[in-house]
Amino acid sequence: QVQLVESGGGLVQTGGSLRLSCALSGRTFSSYDMGWYRQAPGKEREFVAAARWSGVTDYADSVKGRATISRDNAKNTVYLQMNSLKPEDTAKYYCNAKFSAPGGVAYWGKGTLVIVSS
Repeated sequence: QVQLVESGGGLVQTGGSLRLSCALSGRTFSSYDMGWYRQAPGKEREFVAAARWSGVTDYADSVKGRATISRDNAKNTVYLQMNSLKPEDTAKYYCNAKFSAPGGVAYWGKGTLVIVSS
């Protein structure tokens, strides 16, 4: 059974930092491209960052310079370090795992809530 479990969300003040974690079980972690997405109230889910199986990373412009995604294949875990948080970063953050082949199956976690107070 595939499980993606996010943690690390919470309430933080503007300018603060958080580290989100996402653990994958039931699949070979190193074969998956891992990503973070977020969805704010009333908005569509949007891409935040990705760490591909190869180690290549990618970021949305909105978080570039403030976020760092990393993965630990030994721990089957991907992290998202978010610094200089802004109220507009408030959202539910979802972890995504996509098998690293064309048309690869993708899985989603249930999300972790981040609230940035002004």
